[in-house]
Amino acid sequence: MASRIIYVPFDHLHREYGALKNADTANDVIAMVESARMTSGRQWHPIRLHFLISSARHFAKSLQEEGFTVHYEKASSTIDGLKKIQKLYPESSVLCAEPSSFKQYEALKAFGVSFVPNDLFLTSRSDFAEWAGSQKSFLMENFYRAQRVRLNVLVEGGKPTGGAWNFDKENRLPPPKNYEWPPYLEHSRDAIDEEVAAELKCSPGTTWATTREGALAQLNNFIENHFANFGPYEDAMAGDNWAVHHSLLSPYLNNGLLHPSEVIDAAMKAFTRGSIPIASCEGFVRQIIGWREYVNGMYWFLGADYEQNNQLGATRDLLPLLRDPSKTSMNCVGSIVSDINERAWVHHIPRLMVLSNLALITGTNPQQFLDWMREVFIDATQWVMVPNVIGMGLHADGGAMMTKPYAAGGAYISRMSTYCKGCTYDPKLRVGETACPFTTLYWDFLDRHKETFVKNHRMSQQVFGLNRLKDLPELKQRAQEVLDGLSKGTI
Repeated sequence: MASRIIYVPFDHLHREYGALKNADTANDVIAMVESARMTSGRQWHPIRLHFLISSARHFAKSLQEEGFTVHYEKASSTIDGLKKIQKLYPESSVLCAEPSSFKQYEALKAFGVSFVPNDLFLTSRSDFAEWAGSQKSFLMENFYRAQRVRLNVLVEGGKPTGGAWNFDKENRLPPPKNYEWPPYLEHSRDAIDEEVAAELKCSPGTTWATTREGALAQLNNFIENHFANFGPYEDAMAGDNWAVHHSLLSPYLNNGLLHPSEVIDAAMKAFTRGSIPIASCEGFVRQIIGWREYVNGMYWFLGADYEQNNQLGATRDLLPLLRDPSKTSMNCVGSIVSDINERAWVHHIPRLMVLSNLALITGTNPQQFLDWMREVFIDATQWVMVPNVIGMGLHADGGAMMTKPYAAGGAYISRMSTYCKGCTYDPKLRVGETACPFTTLYWDFLDRHKETFVKNHRMSQQVFGLNRLKDLPELKQRAQEVLDGLSKGTI
């Protein structure tokens, strides 16, 4: 008779953390549930599904090989699966690490599951809440600096290594010309991978590993071949290279195959060897102990109702170009959506400054856009997407997270990418048939919300800039044409 049933969600796939940390093959059994909700009911990206399911099945196999009794149940829902497993052990309690979403937490709590703290992050939910409760505003930069000191990462005597807390100004280069990008790993497929691919009727490709060994290999490849040049080009969008120098580690961090402490340790060892510039190291550390931890903390701090925010009153339906890149002539959006369709991933700048920016300035309903982001990205989870979309991307929370909306015209995309060369639209133009839709809609967005943003000290200058536009009536007419065309899939 088992003393405990340890439930392992598909984003807790690490043997040394969560509820598995002190698991005992003699007294504990493992429960894993592949729910129909994961594979049906929404337009989930098949590569995303393959990654989550195959990773879970590989992990289940590794626990079996260790000597655990593992019950891997397919069921209509997580709770239905747990009910089937619990019937086999009616006297045993069910234990799980704190789940990653409010919905899952409430469902498991109602079922009677006991929770241990979720230590798959570096910051506990209570520690973050204590920090947030002490702040007048929730600036990520303040949190990040406190993290550096608390975790003793890139600090010397309480002061930042290299003399500055961030090196953002050094990390904003456009994609280089005539540059040979180092290759990224291709991961071979085994019988489990093929089994899942056959069930899903998909071709998962070789970009993403589904084992801890593969995740560790990805980490090593990044450290050895990409880390040094990560910083300067982290914001660059290169039409000839979908990954640039990004780590590609977010899927493994988010499903548990890697722990952030392992990633930081590897990064700091490389930096200590003297092979990594401070700007690259700091930029990467910022993503792991800063932004990632901050977003997770904010998700739990802001509460379950936060994702329903729509304070800019955005009501436009999801644009068809997000499902089908043939529905637009914009080279940037078409290329990025094509990359998503192929690999279920693009890095943070295409997500923020192209896709989210477009949703923001077109007035796309934030909940529809949130659903789409969750469906198509391999690293998407509720805690990631809700703050990133509602708070940062679409400014739908009225500024609870970000002090200004991340709205931009075509000039930003032109400066930071190769997409504009040869595009139908000119980023320098705001009116006329060849005007870049981003440029047109940026100014129209400011005009639509000028009464709100003129009160924002970080936006007032841009709003006042509307007064200098002699072609504002023509721009507003063109904006309506663009909005109509985007909704029809003709622009």
